[in-house]
Amino acid sequence: MSDPDVVELAKRRGFFFQANEAYGGVAGFYTFGPRGAALKRNVEDAWRRQFVVREGHHEIESPTVVPEAVFEASGHLDTFDDMLVECPECGESHRADHLVEDASDVEDAESLPAADVEELLATCGVDCPTCRTTLADEPVTGFNLMFETSIGPGSSRAGYLRPETAQGILVEFPRLKEYARNQLPFGVAQIGNGYRNEISPRQSLLRVREFTLAELQQFTAPDGDGPDLEPVADETVRLYPADAQERDEECVELTVREALREDVVANEWLAYYLGRARQWFEGVGVDPERLRFRQHLPGELAHYASACWDAEARLHGDWVEIAGFAFRADHDLSKHDAHSDERFTLFQGYDEPKVVERPTVDPDMSYLGPEFGDVATDVADALEALVERDPAAFRSEDVTVEIDGETYAVPVEKTGFSVDEVTETGEHVTPHVVEPSIGIDRVVYGVLVHSLRRDEVGGDGRTRLALPTAVAPTVAGVFPLTGGQADRARELADRLTRRGIPATYDDSGSIGRRYRRQDEIGTPFCVTLDERTSNDERATVRERDSTAQVRVPVDDVPETLASLRAGETTFEAVSREYDDDRR
Repeated sequence: MSDPDVVELAKRRGFFFQANEAYGGVAGFYTFGPRGAALKRNVEDAWRRQFVVREGHHEIESPTVVPEAVFEASGHLDTFDDMLVECPECGESHRADHLVEDASDVEDAESLPAADVEELLATCGVDCPTCRTTLADEPVTGFNLMFETSIGPGSSRAGYLRPETAQGILVEFPRLKEYARNQLPFGVAQIGNGYRNEISPRQSLLRVREFTLAELQQFTAPDGDGPDLEPVADETVRLYPADAQERDEECVELTVREALREDVVANEWLAYYLGRARQWFEGVGVDPERLRFRQHLPGELAHYASACWDAEARLHGDWVEIAGFAFRADHDLSKHDAHSDERFTLFQGYDEPKVVERPTVDPDMSYLGPEFGDVATDVADALEALVERDPAAFRSEDVTVEIDGETYAVPVEKTGFSVDEVTETGEHVTPHVVEPSIGIDRVVYGVLVHSLRRDEVGGDGRTRLALPTAVAPTVAGVFPLTGGQADRARELADRLTRRGIPATYDDSGSIGRRYRRQDEIGTPFCVTLDERTSNDERATVRERDSTAQVRVPVDDVPETLASLRAGETTFEAVSREYDDDRR
């Protein structure tokens, strides 16, 4: 269930609301209001600073409509399914695994075979949520989540709205590797919209049909060095390994260094990004006490992943996935290499040239032509493929190849088989891919839930969003306490916005009401110009969470707020500086 308090506040204060309500709305689509769009943009910018700029990666922007051939190669057409059960009475479609989870103690029904989910629907007595008709004995089928579309007029070309941004990066690898000067490792990131035709969208922003992803594809050498772990080695992460889940045990808290040493996380790149993500989540407002990283069970691994961990946030009593960290190995690049006309490998030079023995064939076409006729060329191609795959097959007098179910025997002497010494300066490798994928909308929702506070100030109750300054939609509210300070307060608000500090001017109602309005939308600071300002040229700066106040010279306010927003100072340090200044 979504949090009704957060949903109500979000709608009333302009964070998010259901789209197209004038026409009845459509489930799974939301509009971010003025404050929600600003919060979301700030979260995206924070991700870009951490995972692109500071890591030295590249960023691209690819189309959201993708030709069918890309998803044929990637496997999404065959495997990107959810489990659907349809009510025999009212015809409503539902996520079968979700119904099972709601009606039982099963937490990860998605990882179970469809037949097991069918059985659980019956044994748990699950009814249709719409009309209460029993769903026992109803078939559970796979439903592909991709939105299909047509590219161009007439017969056109089949395409799909992308369900992730990853393929937009992976399919461009042949060109992207050139921008990286053919050197591994390198990373390519993208922030953009994805689309999934969810069977039963629910839980507000947590399950929608259009959403924003921030994804990074880290390309690494299969046998290359791992990342520099020092920046995250001592970062403590709460981990829920697969074996602990199977034994119904608790999470373990380990540093990144310990998780690798104890083989809880097997891949250094995955461990590195779990540590980085732990730092980033706390920075944007996810409560670290309500955050864990859960390893996928074998049955729930995506078709492209060899290993995967989800970042999960505790929201209204449930653990909810907000990010995924997948080791995709060479799955995607190998698939695109096989299905396209491009080469999805990268040449890596050796430190020193190597002399190696290389088996080769040079088929005698003057023999193959008369002997095999129309398939002679196919036989020659099969021999060349076989010598790379199994040179030992050429040790007998004849070698056999298979073409379209038919076998053909060729005398080895007619294959031109030989083993030559050659000097190699390097080799073509298919890079492995590690993918951190952050669901921006879910992170925004999680930040709102984790930031919502209720307390009392001066005996009066208040609601506040304890948003970090770096992501708050508005950094400062500027208030004139008297009419005589109105023009100067407006001027100060203008100075702040010109400086790039989001600020709002408010002269409506009592100062207490103005504070409460800003507290409720998460504004970290309020600046008040009062009757004393004309005499001492100072404004009162109030901090949201503590309600502490300090008098700061008006001319210093923009620089002070800029430093607070950038994390270069703290409110306590500002208070000490200006209190000392006044003594």
